[in-house]
Formats: sequence, structure tokens, C-alpha cells
Amino acid sequence: MGNKNVSLSMKGDEKYKMNKKPLMHREDRRKTSHGDTLFYKAMLGINILAWGGLVIVLILFHYARPEFITGVQQYWGVEGDNTWTMSYVDAMIMLLRACLVLTLVSTVMRVRRSRRKNDSFGINLIILMLIVATSLITLATIAS
Repeated sequence: MGNKNVSLSMKGDEKYKMNKKPLMHREDRRKTSHGDTLFYKAMLGINILAWGGLVIVLILFHYARPEFITGVQQYWGVEGDNTWTMSYVDAMIMLLRACLVLTLVSTVMRVRRSRRKNDSFGINLIILMLIVATSLITLATIAS
């Protein structure tokens, strides 16, 4: 009879272990770092795309702006281009809008994800949003 009790308790332990696996999965989910989740990687990828887009906008700005004509060039009569290259300006505006959308999406994702006290706020997204919004406003006032 003692053997039956032992075997029954062992069967009960096996059931307990089988039922405990989903609980362990939940505990493991909470113990995983933010960097290992797919959500965090997607958010990071969007953030990198937005900053990369800003770098491309800066390159386009270099080629779109008018040439700087120095006093020596004016004295010697060397002519330069005084106008903006509109194809580059249009590309800059489209890319800045895409950067703004990506930044807003990443900010919303971060706000929805950040629930803990030790979660960072993401000041780089705020800085990027300010840079992009200021650039769009400036281009809208200059192009008009």
C-alpha cells in the first residue's frame, strides 16, 4: 500500500510539473530582456531607418543648395548657380515626411511599451522629431 501512495504522489508530481510549464513560460517572458523581443527589434529598426533618412536628407541638402559665391569670385566675374535644385528639394521634403512618420510610429511604440520605472523615455526620438519638424517648416517657408 505504501508503494501505491508513492506512485500516486509521483503521478501527481508529474501532473504538477506538466501544469507548471506554462507558468514557467510566463516567468521567462518577464525575465527576458527588452533587447531580445521582436517588438523591441522592430522599434529599433524603425528608429535606425528614421535617423538614416535624416542623414540622407543632409546629403541631399548639400547638393540642393545654391553655390556659395565668394567676393573673389565676384571680383573676377566667375558666375555660380544662385538657385536651389528643386528635384533635390522635393526629394528632401518627401524623405523628411517619411522620417517624421517613422519617428511618430516609433514614439507611439515606445510609449505603449514603456510601463516600468526603469524604461528609458527615448529622448533621441524627441530630438529627431524636432529636427525633422523644424526642417519641414523651414523648407515650407523658404520654398513659398
